[in-house]
Amino acid sequence: MEVYDLANIKSAKRILVSRTRADRNKAIRSGVKTAIKKVYAAVESGDKEAAKAELTAATKTIEMAASKGVYHKNNVARKISRLSKAVNGMA
Repeated sequence: MEVYDLANIKSAKRILVSRTRADRNKAIRSGVKTAIKKVYAAVESGDKEAAKAELTAATKTIEMAASKGVYHKNNVARKISRLSKAVNGMA
């Protein structure tokens, strides 16, 4: 973490907090996107077992993001529903 030379006022100190939280949220969102891509890649390849395994991993990742307040619960439900539909719709 970088050390900043800040003024001794609350608004200046909030810069550090908001920057730290933004970085954390960005990392969590990136992980969710990667997990979603892995599910769709498995669906495209036609490997149902791999798709189910990736769906389980993605669901866990997405729900953890929700528990940390990165995503709203309805957004999470929608993401998981779409992934499940894609996996269940495989021949």
